[in-house]
Amino acid sequence: MIIDRPRGEAAPSPSFSRSRLVLMGVLLLLVVVFFALGTWQVQRLFWKFDLIARVDARIQAQAVPAPSRAQWKAVGAEKDEYRRVTVTGDFEHDKTVLVQAVTERGAGFWVLTPTRRQDHTTVLINRGFVPSDRRDASERAKGNVAGTVEVTGLMRMSEPGGAFLRSNDPANDRWFSRDVAAIAASKGLVDVAPYFVDADATPVVGGLPIGGLTVVRFRNSHLVYALTWYALAMMSAAGARIVRSRQVA
Repeated sequence: MIIDRPRGEAAPSPSFSRSRLVLMGVLLLLVVVFFALGTWQVQRLFWKFDLIARVDARIQAQAVPAPSRAQWKAVGAEKDEYRRVTVTGDFEHDKTVLVQAVTERGAGFWVLTPTRRQDHTTVLINRGFVPSDRRDASERAKGNVAGTVEVTGLMRMSEPGGAFLRSNDPANDRWFSRDVAAIAASKGLVDVAPYFVDADATPVVGGLPIGGLTVVRFRNSHLVYALTWYALAMMSAAGARIVRSRQVA
């Protein structure tokens, strides 16, 4: 069969056709990849909704005793973060550490005080916030109650390492995160729970520290990510269609 072509029009070279096929194949692969990523983000979105619902239920639930030593190995963020618990024991005020904090009340410090329980284990209690000009223990002496106390608050997981671009400096007693293991080692504490507890807003004698400032917030951008991936999948599909139409032409 002889195909007549307009004068001056060259037949497409095999290599040119192959390059178009490769390009179309790459675009189709991108469609699959982007669609899969979008679907994964949708799954993550519903997982985040479920997590928020479960955490809200923990916060609203009746307070229970904080996990004992026998339960420590089973403690984890997935099921225990923000559980409402109670801790009964004696504050060890002389081993308190101050952790830098920025809150709705401004810059200052979290006051973390070890609490010795009757079973001789220790739980770090984040008693609350003090502004920078009240960091000295003498400025909040009235709040350093003696004797056995019961604290109600939210369970939190240890924050190892420090903050962004700032590492904890135990040697100089400078803390940027609530790193339970590092604080325990620095203060010579033993049998310390692997979690700490943010005290609730129960008033403290003298007004300091100020409890109940825990911020429960979950970053949730999964819908935006899903729409982005799906949009890229559609753009790749459109590109593949254009390449195919030109190949056929």
